[in-house]
Amino acid sequence: MRTLNYAVATTMLALALPASAQQLSIATGGTGGVYYPIGGGLAEMINNHIEGAQATAEVTGASVENMGLIMRGDADLATALADTVYQAYTGTGDFEGRQVENTRALASIYPNAVQLVVLAESDIQGIEDLAGKRVSVGAPGSGTELNARAVLESNGVSYDDFTAQRLNFNETADAIRDGDIDAGFWSVGPPTSSIMNLAATRDIRLIGLSDEEIANAQEEEAVFAPYELAAGLYDGMDEAVQTIGIPNVLVVNADMDEELAYQLTQLLFEHIDELIAVHPAANDTTVEFTMESTPVPLHPGAIRYFEEVGAEIPDRLRP
Repeated sequence: MRTLNYAVATTMLALALPASAQQLSIATGGTGGVYYPIGGGLAEMINNHIEGAQATAEVTGASVENMGLIMRGDADLATALADTVYQAYTGTGDFEGRQVENTRALASIYPNAVQLVVLAESDIQGIEDLAGKRVSVGAPGSGTELNARAVLESNGVSYDDFTAQRLNFNETADAIRDGDIDAGFWSVGPPTSSIMNLAATRDIRLIGLSDEEIANAQEEEAVFAPYELAAGLYDGMDEAVQTIGIPNVLVVNADMDEELAYQLTQLLFEHIDELIAVHPAANDTTVEFTMESTPVPLHPGAIRYFEEVGAEIPDRLRP
């Protein structure tokens, strides 16, 4: 996806916030994924470019936990998977009875890919072969588990069919390496450090999804889209692998100051090269991706920025 060359002047090195600006907390995920380095990069950008603001990236259980932190005001910004964000906003799925209707988005930042990893010598060739195995479905409170469950259950595989382990990314990689589990799910922007480290020490394979399995998963979750993991993504990965992708959303509480939301959105897009230097997943952080992929309304401060750069904002993204 290519970024449009919007004609927006950026003549100020630092954006000035009101004197009341406070420390900003960015809820991310585990250290073995992409949320944490992306959140750390964004915090550094805020510290370098927004006068009077200081930000810190916080390690969390990722998407589901992050939406709770936004709801309670315990985090100012958070990254979360689009399906998790939508469920929180609508009070459906895992958020039935605990709706986070004050959810607002600043942007969609990049797509996650569901990655199912096994050792190269494993007899697992498809998701149907997970029966009777030990499988990590992601950390408790993570979008990985929501995605894994949706993919599996939409294709007739339930947690009753295997021994489910709820491990974070680094724990999953270590458990596969040591033979403590047979397979592990990641829902993360590729390539991710924990799989890269695993592939550097053990020969691995990634398990693909068939066209039918992808279609079944899309019926379960409308935000799913076909996604190809490129050959050479990880050591020993000689062929491309077909899976599904899910957008990641940068969310805030609707109560965030409009000027702050505006400046954070402006910072993200006009200094995106700094975030790309932190992780290549940020190459997909474009205005177009936000307009196409964001599942909940934008914050008015973000809308103000997108209007200034001439973006065509869908009605569904206006509160």
